[in-house]
Amino acid sequence: MSSLKEEDLKKILPENGPPKEEVYKYIEKYKNDLIVIKYGGNVFIDRSIFNNFISDINILNKLGLSIVVVHGGGPRIKRELEKSNIKSKFIRGLRITDKKIIDIVESVLINFNEDIVKSLKDKGSEAVSLHTKNNNIIEILPEAEELGFVGVPNKINNKLLEKIVKQNIIPIISPLGLGEKNQTYNINGDTAAGAIAKSLKSRRLLLMTNVEGVLDKEKKLIEEISSSEILEMIKDETITEGMIPKINTCLDAVNNGVTAVGIIDGRKQHSILFEIFSDKGSGTLIRK
Repeated sequence: MSSLKEEDLKKILPENGPPKEEVYKYIEKYKNDLIVIKYGGNVFIDRSIFNNFISDINILNKLGLSIVVVHGGGPRIKRELEKSNIKSKFIRGLRITDKKIIDIVESVLINFNEDIVKSLKDKGSEAVSLHTKNNNIIEILPEAEELGFVGVPNKINNKLLEKIVKQNIIPIISPLGLGEKNQTYNINGDTAAGAIAKSLKSRRLLLMTNVEGVLDKEKKLIEEISSSEILEMIKDETITEGMIPKINTCLDAVNNGVTAVGIIDGRKQHSILFEIFSDKGSGTLIRK
């Protein structure tokens, strides 16, 4: 990758992206490492934000970085359930999922997955769908009986993921897994991404969301923070309800082999590129 010439870089990078001299530095830094990116369903209701995401992933692929994408799909699932007059109930932020709901969830997530793969292929990147109907890579354990078909990852098929990534193909993974008797289970998207990042010992896990990152009491963005500082912020209630499950995924990842986790604002243009290729980053970086 360091053999990239300046004119090649100019062709690949957007004009409103990170400074080229910083990009050079970080391409070298990440050339032998893996980055797992979780693309939150809440961010991507807007098609222009979706297109920006596709553009950034395509650029990372053209620069030769090894990336794995895990996607969400909450708003799409909600819309489809409403069409079937099904009202969702939640426990601890997780949707109670019966047989009828899991069939809808699986169908929505697979359709979204294939939308991402097609969009990347249209840009010239090679990508492959991984989900419960095609090369499932996540074995689950049931989360809790009261939740129905909701699972937690128990085992990740690293071998298949590594084989795909080595071929410069981008795995696009739905947060679904198989349990006993090949039953499909829904998995929280952040939890799935965290489990994959831990299993692959990725250098970075990026969680794309619809907030700037972690904010202090004055609602100002914290650019970098340690695990112990995060725990203090939960204790004094600077970090509250909605952000806590995401933060727990981050803490679990950095305490289990992932070098750092970034929570970044997916609504900002080229937020992935700025997070990976600039000194400033584009959200909050959490380290051990």
